[in-house]
Amino acid sequence: MAIIRWLWSQPYLLLILTTAMWGGNAVAGKMAVGHISPFLLTLSRWGFAMLIIWPLAWPHVRREWPKIRPALPIMLALGACGFALFNNLLYVSLQYTSAINVTILQASMPLLVFVLNFFFFQIRSSAVQIGGLMLTIVGVLAIASRGSLANLIALDFNIGDLINLGAVVLYGFYTVFLRKKPELHWLSNIAIMGIAGLAMSLPFAFYDVVNGSAIFPDATGWGIIAYTAIGPSILSQVFWIRGMELVGSNRGGIFYNMIPVFGTLLAIVILGEKFLPYHAAGFVLVMGGVWIAQRAGRKL
Repeated sequence: MAIIRWLWSQPYLLLILTTAMWGGNAVAGKMAVGHISPFLLTLSRWGFAMLIIWPLAWPHVRREWPKIRPALPIMLALGACGFALFNNLLYVSLQYTSAINVTILQASMPLLVFVLNFFFFQIRSSAVQIGGLMLTIVGVLAIASRGSLANLIALDFNIGDLINLGAVVLYGFYTVFLRKKPELHWLSNIAIMGIAGLAMSLPFAFYDVVNGSAIFPDATGWGIIAYTAIGPSILSQVFWIRGMELVGSNRGGIFYNMIPVFGTLLAIVILGEKFLPYHAAGFVLVMGGVWIAQRAGRKL
């Protein structure tokens, strides 16, 4: 319990662990192609996650219901948007586009958070924070383009890229509006928003089956479901919410740019890709940008 309490007070470690698991989610989504269809994957991961969470969460939900009830609309909307729609769009986009293109577009999310925070809540970002963000984007582009400007210019953007851009926009809204939820036990948070994500996943999965496009999971598919349910669905959402509570969405949102770094490293380990100099350069730039933004945030 002592180590859990210590971890709960370490926002940057929580956010790093979150982005590592989300990097794994992108790899898992790519591996899922041909093993389970996107909408069934989202439904299955949240169904599995809720079977684990709700028996543990019920006492907390019942005790905190007076706080939950008035905030139920915003919590259900957050769960539907951040848990279901985002993942549906992400997994669908990976059917059509490359991981390189997905990485580039996802790098825009922290900038979107800055813009949305200013538009809805008049939260300003310092020039140093924006400079840190730009540095992380340069690092992501270094990784995505394999260190070559020609590769970057030659990238093609297709319907998958547009779908992934929609996913990034949705998660930007989710991150910014997390501030509107009440302060609850983490189990209450994940239970309420997770059940909304499960409910939102149902009509998409139903359409998949009726349309004849559903791919039911094989052994690999079930392994992907298990990973995405426990890591990206439960632990990462809890860690992300807690990290946002401790440091705010402007300072925390920039950690999102570490997802392509971890995604690249996991692809090297899991898919056997080589670690090249541009990987190292990109990692240093991203980490440097995150450090600059966090230092600037402490002075605001």
